[in-house]
Amino acid sequence: MKNEMNKHALNGLLTQAGIAVPDAALARLVMFADLLHEWNQTHNLTGAKTREVIYENIVDSLYPLTFVVRPDSLLDVGTGAGFPGLVLAVVWSNIPVVLSEPLGKRAAFLKYAAMEMGLTRVTVERKRVEALVHAPFGLITSRAVTDTRLLLDLTAHLRTPSTQYLLYKGSRAAAELAALETQPNYDIVQWNKRNFVWIK
Repeated sequence: MKNEMNKHALNGLLTQAGIAVPDAALARLVMFADLLHEWNQTHNLTGAKTREVIYENIVDSLYPLTFVVRPDSLLDVGTGAGFPGLVLAVVWSNIPVVLSEPLGKRAAFLKYAAMEMGLTRVTVERKRVEALVHAPFGLITSRAVTDTRLLLDLTAHLRTPSTQYLLYKGSRAAAELAALETQPNYDIVQWNKRNFVWIK
């Protein structure tokens, strides 16, 4: 009963934001929220301490589903407690997803949560992204890790000209883009207090 109430609550928030996810993904997202809430009591993985705040972070992670096309592969830089990379992996469960997270306790949680949710195409790399050796990705995401120029530099070896970026930014998004020596083709999508930078 409680699980159904949690699914209803999260689905209501997603629906308000114009996000539709399959029932199986919704169930996994609720499971993820439960796991994070439980682990966070002991390991202090994130500032999202309540289910309500975790749900808000899930919605924030998934809002780009309203404008981004599913890629053929995904790299999330500095995944932390799972936002946005692991949350996107729940919905895009049929593509390979690499989560780059150097902090041990967070990487351990990401591995455990992916296993519990049956996300067999998720790989957690406990290392900084500049040390990651991998074929180029279709989409590279990051939330509040570093400024745009540095992130582009750190991931240069993991992209091709067709690689897209989805950066979860705050108020400095436009200024960071203006500071780039070469201007990429991009859109800034605003929602709530978030600026999503979509480099195409």
